[in-house]
Amino acid sequence: MHWRKLLRVLHRDIGYIAAGLTIIYAISGIAVNHIQDWNPNYKIEKSTIILDSLPKNATKDETVVYVLNAINEKGEVKNTYRSSPNELEIFVEGNTILVNYITKEVKQEKVNSRLFLKETNDLHLNKPKGLWTYIADIFAVALLFLAISGLFMIKGKNGIKGRGWWLTLIGFGIPLLFWLYYYL
Repeated sequence: MHWRKLLRVLHRDIGYIAAGLTIIYAISGIAVNHIQDWNPNYKIEKSTIILDSLPKNATKDETVVYVLNAINEKGEVKNTYRSSPNELEIFVEGNTILVNYITKEVKQEKVNSRLFLKETNDLHLNKPKGLWTYIADIFAVALLFLAISGLFMIKGKNGIKGRGWWLTLIGFGIPLLFWLYYYL
């Protein structure tokens, strides 16, 4: 088999395998690149409810039960504490609740995982470690192979000896220019 034909076959087959991983990494990369604009892992919902009343002379635990029933919160209480004489904080799995005894205001901050995005971001940032590290390394080597083999797939003026050379230089030049701009 001619080397260029073998290169095309390998490039094609490895490319198909890499396509799924590339799509996952690309979606996660876009999400993580905009972390200053939004939280790509969690959706945070803030709300405020004003209760009609709070129990008079109740213990902290009785107040917690009353408030959780009033706001229909069914989660397990992780912790509570009085942040001031007029405020009580209640921590429930995925929900932080602040109760103001004076205004009867109950502020909630619910944190929910962004399904699919959180998991892809965790993979992208290699949070699982272990076996995933080797899969990510194999993927990186596959991308390296695809990039290098792609340089030699086309002959002539549109290949690496012609236009391809200049386009490859541009590809190297873009990160180099940003590196020079940001780090020198």
